[in-house]
Amino acid sequence: MSSNRENLTLYNAHFIDGLVRAGVESAVISPGSRSTPMALLLAEHPEIKVYIQVDERSAAFFALGLAKASGKPAALLCTSGTAAANYLPAVTEAKNARIPLIVMTSDRPHELRDAGAPQTIDQNRLYGTHVKWFAEMALPDAEESMLRYVRIAAAKAVHAAQQSPAGPVHLNFPFREPLLPDYDGVFDRLETEGLPSVHLGEGVKVLPPQEIQTMADSLKGKSRGIIVCGEQQSKGFEKAVVELAEKLGYPILADPLSGLRSGGVHSPVIIDSYDAFLRNEPLKQQASFEVVLRFGAMPVSKALTQFISKHAAAIHCVIDSGGGWRDPIGVATHMLAADESSFCRALSSCLDQSREESSWLKSWIQVNQTARAAMKSIEEHEELDEGKLFYEVLKRLPDGSALFVGNSMPIRDLDSFFFEDERSIRLLANRGANGIDGLVSSALGAAAIVPPLYLIIGDLSFFHDLNGLLAAKLNDLNITIIVMNNNGGGIFSYLPQASEEKHFEQLFGTPADLDFAHAAKLYGAAYEKVADLDSLDKSMAKAETAKGPLIIEAITDRAENVIVHRRLWEKVSREVSQLTAGDQFWT
Repeated sequence: MSSNRENLTLYNAHFIDGLVRAGVESAVISPGSRSTPMALLLAEHPEIKVYIQVDERSAAFFALGLAKASGKPAALLCTSGTAAANYLPAVTEAKNARIPLIVMTSDRPHELRDAGAPQTIDQNRLYGTHVKWFAEMALPDAEESMLRYVRIAAAKAVHAAQQSPAGPVHLNFPFREPLLPDYDGVFDRLETEGLPSVHLGEGVKVLPPQEIQTMADSLKGKSRGIIVCGEQQSKGFEKAVVELAEKLGYPILADPLSGLRSGGVHSPVIIDSYDAFLRNEPLKQQASFEVVLRFGAMPVSKALTQFISKHAAAIHCVIDSGGGWRDPIGVATHMLAADESSFCRALSSCLDQSREESSWLKSWIQVNQTARAAMKSIEEHEELDEGKLFYEVLKRLPDGSALFVGNSMPIRDLDSFFFEDERSIRLLANRGANGIDGLVSSALGAAAIVPPLYLIIGDLSFFHDLNGLLAAKLNDLNITIIVMNNNGGGIFSYLPQASEEKHFEQLFGTPADLDFAHAAKLYGAAYEKVADLDSLDKSMAKAETAKGPLIIEAITDRAENVIVHRRLWEKVSREVSQLTAGDQFWT
């Protein structure tokens, strides 16, 4: 009969080895007592990179950043009780953003539940519908059947997390004391012969040829079409969708997270300033379309969403490899569960000659060029307002770097000021649930995979995850964080609430009057404050050689920021109105 320590050791070692054989390369651990056996064995496995983060909420977002940047599932471990509850924000983001996470919560054994034991809550199905799969694991046992069970559970967890649409899974591990395994060198002596090592595979979803042909036939008589691309993960998509657009003669309205605005794919059919010119109401009527092909998540731009919903009578095709129902505006006429790249290639092969020179497409390209030039006039601003600061930071990013962008105003400024670029800049954001929590941690997780990485974030978002900075210190990570400090929630100044002057600042503006130099000192980060282009140049130059986190803080004015943005949009509207005047422009 196996001893309790042997049961604990072999059961958990085989689970961890099963994760590794299924493709898990990294794990994030928050220190705790009940998770001791799993933590020690994760640290012992030679093929797992272990990261430490004390704060469980930040740890979960850090793991999400790892998985987002690598495309591989990351494991996440905590002790029992409310530690596990702190994972929920990141779990919901992972579910909505389709990021594979293996969430492992340690628990008291069954006899201590509902008995007043400390650090004990009901952890079964703790995350409800926010995970793809849940398993309450058996107590550790070294019988061969149990070792088979635990290795299969590891493979199943990875398979479920990766299977399209990807997402988080949750395994709850009850452990009895004593909690110390015989971990030293255990993986050198682990006997795996006769135990399962499951190969995991998944095919590409494709539509039947006859359905593709039917779609091609229906598009042949429709010259006024658009292609809308949001964030997606299909390999080879950028090239495939550009080839399809050129054949159809349709413009591609490319969200910054689509991967189409930077890197190796360049084409005039890629439209990058639509958020600015689609604020022009007459233009939205004149540019009415007959069909839209939509790939990936919904774009950031509200103006684009309103434009699409305005033409509900058109054919609206949503193509999604995950088979999700991505139609928040309720206008879809076709829901096609197919790999995005394969769909584009198959549809292209069924079309005749290219419509690349169509007058419809030329009109979109002209409008885009006009709007882009107007938006680039931000360069002429003498003051380093928020829009100009964002634009100037983008200009200074090195080729091959990654940029993580915060929610609220930063992601919208990315949409406004990141134009199609020959540099290869990887753009990342948490746009699943669109929250401001965990952004520092997600960016640090991504920085561990794709350095050098820059994070642009607002002051409230930065405050919300200051704890995340500890991960840089504990795991020896480099990151440059540009904080746009407008002393509050800048995005609310663009919303109807801004007219409610009596309570606006208290309830929405929420000025916190924070000086982040103190946060930098607390977490051992380098710190710079910028007020003009010279100081920005010096700070960005330091970023190229900085070790550890560098925080660059810029003080901006919320009210002035709104004025500058609206003046730019008005300039775009005037100039595109002049360009499109006359009945023949959109024919």
